[in-house]
Amino acid sequence: MPRFTLPPFLLLSLLFCLRSYRLTGANDGGNTSECGPCIPESCEPVRCQAPELSVRDACGCCEQCLGAEGELCGGRGGAGRRRQARCGPGLVCVSQSREVLGAAASQAPLPEELEGTGLCVCKEDGAVCGSDGRSYQSVCALHLHSWISVRAGRERVHKAHDGECKLAPVIVMPPKKIHNVTGAQVYLSCEVKAVPTPIITWRKITESPKGVKLLEELPGDRVNMAVQVRGGPSKHESTGWVLINPLTKEDEGVYQCHATNMVGETQSYGTIKVTDLSKYKKMNFIGPDDDM
Repeated sequence: MPRFTLPPFLLLSLLFCLRSYRLTGANDGGNTSECGPCIPESCEPVRCQAPELSVRDACGCCEQCLGAEGELCGGRGGAGRRRQARCGPGLVCVSQSREVLGAAASQAPLPEELEGTGLCVCKEDGAVCGSDGRSYQSVCALHLHSWISVRAGRERVHKAHDGECKLAPVIVMPPKKIHNVTGAQVYLSCEVKAVPTPIITWRKITESPKGVKLLEELPGDRVNMAVQVRGGPSKHESTGWVLINPLTKEDEGVYQCHATNMVGETQSYGTIKVTDLSKYKKMNFIGPDDDM
């Protein structure tokens, strides 16, 4: 029987086609060599924070959750390494420093599973105010809350405006009741939360000779009194003090902490009761003749 042989140029063409198929043909159908057959029953059940964060994996088989703001993302993958999720809508995966990812300051090597990973960060930076009257650290945080709200059967939340929501002053910690003796050093404090930052003033409630209540702005001309205000202790909070040193009987009474901003105002009250130490000493003083 005669033998059939291919011309050399045809043989070379066939070998080239086979090589090209090995390199690209396996990916034409959307599967990689690592995927294998899709068996839905073998997929691990997942429950994402919101349906909008649920997608198919790289093989198009199993469900997986996209990363929310602040969650790990990316990674090198490979043998023995689990690649972190992709970021959700409106987020980007940003490479993080060793400190953020938890590596020791002594330049210790990162755990293998964290090599090449980053954090999901919102593309639009800055706080926003939601239609529910709440402030969110970013529009991405607002969207996530809105998705969760709709999933729970509540109303969708949209962005009302950039920047945090305006908040009328709210007294977080009112001034207390104080009882001390003359000559002591005392103070009243008042913590207020508000956006924008409130103006805190102190007033002493007095009465006119006719019995009309008056508000005396402090410190006024009182040389033993000082008023101070600073930010904190928490975000959007301010604290005001009125310091009295030395305490006199005339300082006894009711004090008002008043806070105001462009949205509203509020006030709270504290009291100071003073025992005259000089009179107390006279009442309890025993003279030399009393022992005889």
